[in-house]
Amino acid sequence: MLHIPLLTLSLVIATLYAALFHLMRGRTLQELLIYWVAAVAGFASGHLIASALSWPDVLIGELHLVAASLASWLFLAFAQRLKS
Repeated sequence: MLHIPLLTLSLVIATLYAALFHLMRGRTLQELLIYWVAAVAGFASGHLIASALSWPDVLIGELHLVAASLASWLFLAFAQRLKS
């Protein structure tokens, strides 16, 4: 079942992470798109893994914020590493 508030909050947070990472490391608009995809993929992966493992972390509704954030930043670092 698709939860629109969960999806919206996840996209907003992942977009903010991508924008912040781009401000720190990015140069081009193409890099921003790459960072956005990496942040969204990482955020979704972290949330899904934490949900599957029933990991007790900070929850906002059903969103596993800590796991999703950590995975998002790891994916961003990996994307930046692949780029260079």
